[in-house]
Amino acid sequence: MKKSGISTKLFVAVALLVALAGGYYLGGLRHVGNDEHAGHGHEASPEANVQYTCGMHPFIIQDEPGICPICNMKLTPMKQGTGSGGAQPVATGERKIKYWQAPMDPTYIRDEPGKSPMGMDLVPVYEDVVSGGGIQIDPVTTQNMGVRTEIVSRRDLSRTVRTLGLVTYDEPRQFSVNSKIEGWVERLYVNEDGRQVKKGQPLMEIYSPELVAAQNEYLLALQNSRRLSQSPFGEIAESSRRLLDASRTRLKYWDISDKQISALEQSGEVSKTLTLYSSYSGVVTMKKVVEGMRVMAGEELLQISDISKVWVNADIYEYELPWVKVGQTAQVELPFAPDRKLEGKISYIYPYLQSETRTVKARIEFPNPGQELKPDMYANIRIATGAVQGALAIPENAVLNSGKGQTVFVAMGEGRFEPRSVKTGVSDDSGYVQILSGLSEGDAVVVSAQFMLDSESKLREAIQKMIAPKSQQPSGQASAETTPELNDLFDEKPAPKQEELDDLFK
Repeated sequence: MKKSGISTKLFVAVALLVALAGGYYLGGLRHVGNDEHAGHGHEASPEANVQYTCGMHPFIIQDEPGICPICNMKLTPMKQGTGSGGAQPVATGERKIKYWQAPMDPTYIRDEPGKSPMGMDLVPVYEDVVSGGGIQIDPVTTQNMGVRTEIVSRRDLSRTVRTLGLVTYDEPRQFSVNSKIEGWVERLYVNEDGRQVKKGQPLMEIYSPELVAAQNEYLLALQNSRRLSQSPFGEIAESSRRLLDASRTRLKYWDISDKQISALEQSGEVSKTLTLYSSYSGVVTMKKVVEGMRVMAGEELLQISDISKVWVNADIYEYELPWVKVGQTAQVELPFAPDRKLEGKISYIYPYLQSETRTVKARIEFPNPGQELKPDMYANIRIATGAVQGALAIPENAVLNSGKGQTVFVAMGEGRFEPRSVKTGVSDDSGYVQILSGLSEGDAVVVSAQFMLDSESKLREAIQKMIAPKSQQPSGQASAETTPELNDLFDEKPAPKQEELDDLFK
């Protein structure tokens, strides 16, 4: 038993010695490799300096071909002079420096060389270099993304505004009937809403004590004037005539017609009630009086509206307002007669917005002899707007709306794209939008996959502001960040102490 325990300890000790010897051997290989790498680092050929990057993620830079760890796309070789900021030369020959820029802060720009606020040398930016907001993507990647462009050109823009409208009353043709005296309604001739009335038609009979007294005064003034008309004193005759005129005027102010006054003069008898006649033709749209009720002076009794001519108020949304003008022709389709179209002119556009619908009312006037158009009826409206001649236009889907502004991407050639801020105008039915500023005729704008270009441009700008370009980093720093440290894999272990070995052989 004791001999077997000693054999086991000897086997464990031999295995430990073999493992330590292997570690020392690998450590020696590591040091040799580092020494060889250091000895030949300055003698690398130009091909060894070629770096590889991802067309979609330019901050991924490696010293050898491979696959992008983000999108799994094949890395492509970088052009000479390409930095991580995305600016690349686009022309050969003599180059002119446009300005000097801080490598860590693209917004720090100077007209001459110097130091940045972080103590780094300013780098030149040439006139033939893509602007800092632009990006460059490999042509193969551009094709895979499905990037399509369209040339900015001039064209005529037209739009047909389709909306809903509401038939309403012609406001100047609405009238109110009221009593100018206090009294009681003895008889009501028009006793229902919707009743057609004509001008001069009797509406109601009113009994008023004041009216009876006014008739008596007029009859007395009439008799007195007749008796004194032959008086030798001219002043007395003139005074009686003025009193008669004042009594007549009082009756007329209470809506007593000349015909009724003539009948009063001929009969010489006071009438208990006075008949009120309609001064307008139309339809009774509101009736507030009933037979037998007491009415006060100035109280509204009836409303009469003339619907021989009506309005149609069309709802125009805010973005359609630039297209709609006074005088344009509008077609109105009625729900009950879809095959029939009425044509009218826009006579007025209201200067305020409806808070409930966020629309502006456009008034269209129509004659309505047969009363086919009835107030509060809905109608479908089509407004043929005037065309904008020779407008600089691009497809609507080429514009990116960020809330702060509008941006398009312009293709500069050779896979380079530049974002441009634009100001847009009206848009037509064909999907084109007017460009007021920011583009020129002949520019090629991106009409598909521009959202990917926008995200790439913003990502590159953020990377450019956060980290220095790789060419500005100290030698060896990039490899220390991107290459695994071999020291972590092959750390040298200290040799075991003599006491530990003695314990194994006890």
